[in-house]
Amino acid sequence: MSRARIATIVAAVTAAAALLSGCERPSPDVVQSGFRGTGMEQVYNPRRLEKVIANNEVPPALDPVDPGGPKAGQVYQNVKVLGDLGVGEFTRLMVAITNWVAPKEGPDAACLYCHNPANLADDSKYTKIVARSMIQMTRKINVDWKAHVANTGVTCYTCHRGQPVPQNVWFKPEPLKHDVAGLLGDRALQNAPAGTVALASLPYDPFGPYLSDAKPIRVIGDQALPNGNRASIKQAEFTYGLMMHMSDALGVNCTYCHNTRSMGDWSQSPPQRATAWHGIRMARSLNNDYMEPLTATFPAERKGPLGDVAKVNCATCHQGAYKPLFGASMAKDHPELGGVKPGAPRADSPKPPAGPVAAPPAPAAPVAAPAATPAPAGAPVSEAAPPITVPAAAVRTVADASRPEGIGR
Repeated sequence: MSRARIATIVAAVTAAAALLSGCERPSPDVVQSGFRGTGMEQVYNPRRLEKVIANNEVPPALDPVDPGGPKAGQVYQNVKVLGDLGVGEFTRLMVAITNWVAPKEGPDAACLYCHNPANLADDSKYTKIVARSMIQMTRKINVDWKAHVANTGVTCYTCHRGQPVPQNVWFKPEPLKHDVAGLLGDRALQNAPAGTVALASLPYDPFGPYLSDAKPIRVIGDQALPNGNRASIKQAEFTYGLMMHMSDALGVNCTYCHNTRSMGDWSQSPPQRATAWHGIRMARSLNNDYMEPLTATFPAERKGPLGDVAKVNCATCHQGAYKPLFGASMAKDHPELGGVKPGAPRADSPKPPAGPVAAPPAPAAPVAAPAATPAPAGAPVSEAAPPITVPAAAVRTVADASRPEGIGR
C-alpha cells in the first residue's frame, strides 16, 4: 500500500474520531428518590440542565416602597383591581409588570403596551383588559391554590419571562387530515409525533380532555378485568400523553410522582403526586375561569387556528424545571399579588383522593431535602422534591428550591 493511501486512511480515521468525540454525551446525574430496587430515580443530563437553569434565573426585585399615603383608587381613575394599594405600591407594581411582560418595548413606551397615551384610564386597548384579568388570576393562584404553589406563589414573570406572550401555551388542535381515499378513518389525534407528547405517537392533544374538560385521567383498575374498569386503550393513550407532557415540562421521570411498585396506588406514591393532582385542577380552573372568558377580547391574530385563546399547561410555569424558577419566590417581594391580607380567610381548593402518602427517604446528595410533612386529615400532602446535582454556579438556586415553602412541596 502506498504512503499516500496510508496517509488518506489515517486522515479519514482521525476525522471520524473527531466527529465521534464531538457527539460524546456527558455522564448523566442520577438521584435516588425512593427505595433501592424499585427504579425510583431521577436522571438528569447536565448539558440540558444548564440550559434549564439559565432559563429559570430570577431577575432582581425592585426596592420596596412606603405602603402608606393615598390609595391608588382615590388618585387615579378606573382602577378596578389594585385600588387598595398605596400610590407608591401601585406604581412599583406597574413598573415590575412592565419588566416582567414587555421590557423590549423600552422604558418610554412600555406603559403604552397596555395604556392609551392620551388617556391612561381608557380601556380601549385589549392588552389592558387582559392584564387586569391576569392580575386577578395571579391573586387567585396565590390565595386559593396553595396546595400547589405553597408559600412560594407566582408572579407575572413565572409564566411570561420577559415576553408579552408566554413561551409555552396551547390552542385547540386542528383535526388531522385523512388520506385521499379515507382509508385511515378517524386517527384519534394519534401517530403524528408532536412536541406536546415528547414526540411520541400518542394523541397529540393531551390538554383539551384534562386541562379544559374534566375527563377521567385514571385508567388503572383496582380489580381484575373484566369487572370495574371499562377504560379503553385509547383512553389510556390520552392519559399517557398528558403524563409525557408533565414529565417533559418539569424535566423529571415518571418516578417523580409515581412508585414503580404500583403506579396507581396513592399509598405508595411520593408526595409530589398530590402536588401534581392539584396542579392539573389548577390549570383547568385557570383556563376555564380566566382564559376562555377573554376569547372575545383578544384579536384574531392572538388566537389559535380554531379561534380559541391561548391556554396554560404545566410547561407555562415550569419551563423544564421541577419547580418554576427552581423554587425561588418572587411573590414574597410583591405581597400585593397575594390577593388578601395575611390572616384573611381563603377558599379551599379541591381535595385529592384520600389515603396516606409515603415520603421517600432523602437521597444522598449535595442539597438536603426537608423532612416529610404530616398528612392533614388523611389526605396526601406535598413535599419538596429530591435535590438535583447541578453545576456549582447553580447550587444556591437549587438550595432555595429545596426549602419547605418551594413549589412542589
